[in-house]
Amino acid sequence: MLKMDVHGRIREVLAETIRDEIAPEHQQLSTDDLMKALRRRGIIDDVMKELKVVTDMNNQEVTLDPKPSTHFVDRQPPVLKKTNIDPTRRYLYLQVLGGKAFLEHLQEPEPLPGQTCSTFTLYLLFRNQRFRSKPVPCACEPDFHDGFLLEVHKDSLGDGSKMMDATTMLSICDPVHMVLIKTDMFGETSLVASYFLEWRSVLVAENRITNIAVELLGVGTESKVSVGVLNIRLEMYPQLNKILSQEIINTQFALERQKTAEKERLFLVYAKQWWREYLQIRSSHNTRLVKIFAQDENGINHPVCSYIRPLRAGRLLDTPRQAARFVSVLGYERAPVIGGGSGKQEQWCTLLAFLCRSKGDCEDHANLLCSLLLGYGLEAFVCVGTKAKAVPHTWVMTCGTDGIITFWESLTGHRYIHSPIHPDDPPLVEQPKPTYPYRTIGCIFNNQAFLANCQPSDAVEVCAFDLRDESKWKPMSEEAIKSVCSPGATTSLPPFPPLCASTIDAAVASNEIELQLRILVSEYRKDLGLTTVWDDQLSYLLSPALAAYELERTTSISAGNEEFQDAIRRAVPDGHTFKGFPIHFVYRNARRAFATCLRSPFCEEIICCRGDQVRLAVRVRVFAYPESACAVWIMFACKYRSVL
Repeated sequence: MLKMDVHGRIREVLAETIRDEIAPEHQQLSTDDLMKALRRRGIIDDVMKELKVVTDMNNQEVTLDPKPSTHFVDRQPPVLKKTNIDPTRRYLYLQVLGGKAFLEHLQEPEPLPGQTCSTFTLYLLFRNQRFRSKPVPCACEPDFHDGFLLEVHKDSLGDGSKMMDATTMLSICDPVHMVLIKTDMFGETSLVASYFLEWRSVLVAENRITNIAVELLGVGTESKVSVGVLNIRLEMYPQLNKILSQEIINTQFALERQKTAEKERLFLVYAKQWWREYLQIRSSHNTRLVKIFAQDENGINHPVCSYIRPLRAGRLLDTPRQAARFVSVLGYERAPVIGGGSGKQEQWCTLLAFLCRSKGDCEDHANLLCSLLLGYGLEAFVCVGTKAKAVPHTWVMTCGTDGIITFWESLTGHRYIHSPIHPDDPPLVEQPKPTYPYRTIGCIFNNQAFLANCQPSDAVEVCAFDLRDESKWKPMSEEAIKSVCSPGATTSLPPFPPLCASTIDAAVASNEIELQLRILVSEYRKDLGLTTVWDDQLSYLLSPALAAYELERTTSISAGNEEFQDAIRRAVPDGHTFKGFPIHFVYRNARRAFATCLRSPFCEEIICCRGDQVRLAVRVRVFAYPESACAVWIMFACKYRSVL
């Protein structure tokens, strides 16, 4: 529009229209009059010809420039799609209008133009709707200026299509879950705060707007320490015909708190009684890892069953094994501990905090994998026990209808079939050798069941997983679990988010990393006094191998190796030697990946290759998964003439 000087032409038409047609009669100039005048002079047609209009999947018209045919120069900013507002629905407009008192960043220098700096990003979840703010530089007063349109709808009893009044909205006790993530200069993420915003105070606001200063507290060991304040404005659309009194709201909140507290008290009484009974079976049960409650990132205790819920991935993941692969490429990081000592910090993250940070402890991985496997209709449980050297660990187990027990390691995606050892068998009977790394198992649980191991030994290899035999597995009452863990049972349960599609363009990311690695290798060889000649064809031939490695990680099936070997044999002439080194990462930092590769003597041998007619090759393949998680495969290779 700037190119065509549309604004200038509209101004001319406006002046002309007022002078020629409107001025004599002193009429009001309407939009229709102006549109007619613009049409008459062909300006609207010119503009429409110049703009390319396409229709996206939601049938919204989105304006796009024509895309280039390759991925190399595709650097267009993402198009902001207009939101279709349904006039029959209620919306909560939540604005974040800056922050203050983020004292940890008091000394943060002003970022220079073009300089990478640490950023804050705010993530929101409300009734299955997810939002993300624009990243802002970390500062004592971070410059958040974002608005989010949250749809408030009742999805039961056929009321979905009705416009809700204030009384109906008062019964919706879902909070807005807000997660603040810090991303440092190297792309490493950390969880700053996790907050549940009570939005219903807007139902008493006379001018339909309410302003709230939200104090964010830290996480884990710092869950009682303030990290900063966010200024939030809430607004209802369309305007409420009738607002509620403060007294009604206070009464509703008090009733909800009372109901939740009573349910939690009754469950605690039951859990204590159940634990006493469990200890009476055998005194040694006291040392078994039977975990009934776990602390979230805010230091609040929840029953472990509340961390699981059947989760459907829609079209984002097709198979349970693909789901296991997705969970394994999310980063692994133990909860941070201040000070020394070998004590493990207890922190089971809510699912939103885990997904937004894109990394977490083994419990977070196991909870997500179990939820996804339940979504695929499998009978899945999280197992709590130990691995080698008595290190506490959690993993996932599925029970087949044919009685086969499969262990799923959520950190690697590996699967193991459990074949129990029978200690009472005669010595000549051959016993199976366990391939899994697990040593003991204390309890198993999912969203509906909790069972503690009461067999004489808690060693996994001798365990029988006949879960209906109460002499082997002591169950908790399903009704008791349901009273505090089923969706909507208590207001203290954190909401479960849906998974989001990846925002990573795998081809662009692969090209960028490959280009950076070529530069790093060339510089490294230059420092050693070596020249570098790249063989593009050889680089391309490495692609099938990388695709086969990822397929094998996902499905445990190896395919395509014969074609790859044949292509390499044809590409490497007689008398030449070929060497290749594949490696796998779950991050996209080329410099960090290169430093890791150099630690391997095999890889260093390829990168520092000396000889006659040396040709180097590198291929990168990024596989994108939901939540912008990714598996990055890199292969370095070289061919050279063998000189004896």
